[in-house]
Amino acid sequence: MELEVRHLRALCAIADTGSLHKAARQLGVSQPSLTTQLRRIENALGAELFSRGRTGCHPTPLGRTVLSRARPLVDGLSALIAETRAAAARTAAGPALRVGSTASRALPGWLRRLRQDQPGADIALRVDVSANALLRTVAAGQLDLAFVHEVEGCPLRVPDGLQGRVLVEREPQFISMARDHPAAGREVVDLADLAHDRWTVDPAVDGEWDGLRRVLAAAGLDPPVLQADYHTAASLIALGEAVAPCQPTSGPREDMAVRPLRGDPLAVRLLLYAAPGVPLDRPYEELTAAYREAALRAAPYRRWLRAGGTAGPCMMTL
Repeated sequence: MELEVRHLRALCAIADTGSLHKAARQLGVSQPSLTTQLRRIENALGAELFSRGRTGCHPTPLGRTVLSRARPLVDGLSALIAETRAAAARTAAGPALRVGSTASRALPGWLRRLRQDQPGADIALRVDVSANALLRTVAAGQLDLAFVHEVEGCPLRVPDGLQGRVLVEREPQFISMARDHPAAGREVVDLADLAHDRWTVDPAVDGEWDGLRRVLAAAGLDPPVLQADYHTAASLIALGEAVAPCQPTSGPREDMAVRPLRGDPLAVRLLLYAAPGVPLDRPYEELTAAYREAALRAAPYRRWLRAGGTAGPCMMTL
């Protein structure tokens, strides 16, 4: 078996995510397929490149050596492809802005403002659950801007050379629960009110499970956790099968309640990054306005802000 670029990409993805499951999602393949591919690569090289355990996949000493040679090749090829595509796009379609984002209620308003500010421009959008993947895509020249969140206590791996601005220094994460949940009648929920609930998280979101586990452990809680994507999680929550952290800008639903946690133990930092040479001031101003609009539209967040909550640099004036 001869190693190909796709094999090197697979090794880098496993090392970056620390998990075959997360790497498979990032690469758009099934976990069994990626496991088989890794086994074939290791058989071809005659040694294990990753140690597998309960805490995930970690490179062996030989694996680190292979990765040190693989990354420059993968990054170089990605940059070459990105630059070629960008040049072809500029030639064929004129100016374009390529925007990436993790999920956010501010995103529609931001895109609307970008289009108003750049009439006629072709604005492309890529949404990804992984902030780290978006930042790598910006560094590779495939995106111009990336609006991402960083879970408190779980720093992002920011590639060298990117420009960055903090939009919100500390955005509290609220709790989403069924409308008939006993705690839904309260304005503010204590973690103790959720001691007997199952929780649900998307393991593909960088840092989400680690951040939640740390906060629950600090509160002396060890609840059962259901791993699910956002769409499945919403169904579980609405049926009363689980509760979950959510953005404070989350919109209202008839079958779901969103409430702040007392003391705001869960939080994220919101950041905007740009590729080298991409103007950042105007997109940042427009994102600030879009976020303020989304924040004031969400009643629980609006009440939280009026009660004295502070969201950092992008503070809302009420």
